[in-house]
Amino acid sequence: MSNFTPVQSRLVPIPADNIDTDQIIPARFLKTTTKEGLDRQLFCDWRYEADGVTEKPGFILNTPRGKGASVLLAGDNFGCGSSREHAPWALTQYGFRAVISTSFADIFKNNSTKNGLLPVTVDRVTHAKLFALDEAAEVKIDLASETLTLPDGEKVKFAIDPFAKNCMLEGVDELGYIQKSEAAIAAFEKGRVGTLNTLAAA
Repeated sequence: MSNFTPVQSRLVPIPADNIDTDQIIPARFLKTTTKEGLDRQLFCDWRYEADGVTEKPGFILNTPRGKGASVLLAGDNFGCGSSREHAPWALTQYGFRAVISTSFADIFKNNSTKNGLLPVTVDRVTHAKLFALDEAAEVKIDLASETLTLPDGEKVKFAIDPFAKNCMLEGVDELGYIQKSEAAIAAFEKGRVGTLNTLAAA
């Protein structure tokens, strides 16, 4: 994944609580092991008619406001349900770089940071302010300082696991983080040669 840089964007509001991973990306699309095409399947059952092709005109992603923005504003307990990694995949493939909510399901939250999607948890007062914003209003999200800046300049702090934050800023997952220390690991292993005799009698 790429380095997470500051985001400035309009908001795409979906004011529903308890949006689960099957609503984000229905189970019938989980056969794929790649991210290709998941952007079209994001919120599929809310987004399309029964034919899976015809767009429902009232759904936010089918409106001008839902296109081109990179921050999703959701209701409480976003990402509950199964542990499918396809959920953050679909969101990032569509173009979302962050999701704002009052709370996230733990597994979804962990999957998101590992795939370059920033979950931003805010208090209920801030949450209400965001939903009340004009559709053209933009917010700024800075991961390095862990701040969300509202259009009026108000800065709201949010928390993130330090290790996840470091990986997102550097654009690496856990494996990539370990691989950065490959030379040091090799040197350590070289120094251990001969120190362990696995053939010696107990």
